[in-house]
Amino acid sequence: MSDLSTNFEFAGATGVTPTRARILRYEGMGKRLFDILAVIAILPVLLPLIALLALAVRADGGPAFYSQIRVGQGGKRFRCYKLRTMHVDAEAQLVRLCNENPALALEWSVNQKLDDDPRITRIGRLLRRTSLDELPQFFNVLCGTMSLVGPRPFMLDQEASYKGAMGRAYYKMRPGITGLWQVAGRSTTAFVDRVRFDERYYARLSLLNDLWLCVMTVAVVLRQTGK
Repeated sequence: MSDLSTNFEFAGATGVTPTRARILRYEGMGKRLFDILAVIAILPVLLPLIALLALAVRADGGPAFYSQIRVGQGGKRFRCYKLRTMHVDAEAQLVRLCNENPALALEWSVNQKLDDDPRITRIGRLLRRTSLDELPQFFNVLCGTMSLVGPRPFMLDQEASYKGAMGRAYYKMRPGITGLWQVAGRSTTAFVDRVRFDERYYARLSLLNDLWLCVMTVAVVLRQTGK
């Protein structure tokens, strides 16, 4: 992970960390404009792909889409959309699994995820490996609750963990579909490292870095390393 995070510091044509004034200009208007134009450009491909995947999820049983309240910019709550990859009673299953298995409870406490999550459906495993379950979040981007690139939105019960880890970036900007830690370590990145990567991304915010991360995300997705 260290090699990739070092590369990130020099992403862009100039190889220079953006000045604070340039970061603020891009954060204030440029980033939102980039989000809107990029999503509109891919809508002709995005809409039929989501429709086909939704049919596949429905065929596996249960609703096609899943939404959950997440914490976004300024601590505001918003509804984050995904293609459903877990069984419909996933949250209740998590409580039961943690109560029954101390090792799983510790893994969830440390990483805020399970490496081999038994709640994931068959089609859900494929969607997660390819990150196709995240596609409905492009509509979150259009609505202005998310950005293409940024820190991942976290759940309400994770708020204390992120505050304790000094995750300022999570409150300063819109959460993103992809980000530095998704490219650097994907699903193997530990919780503390994810916070550090997101803070590093915010400190070097620029259009060139966002473009670089979008390109790198496509490469990572093609390797199917998600979980």
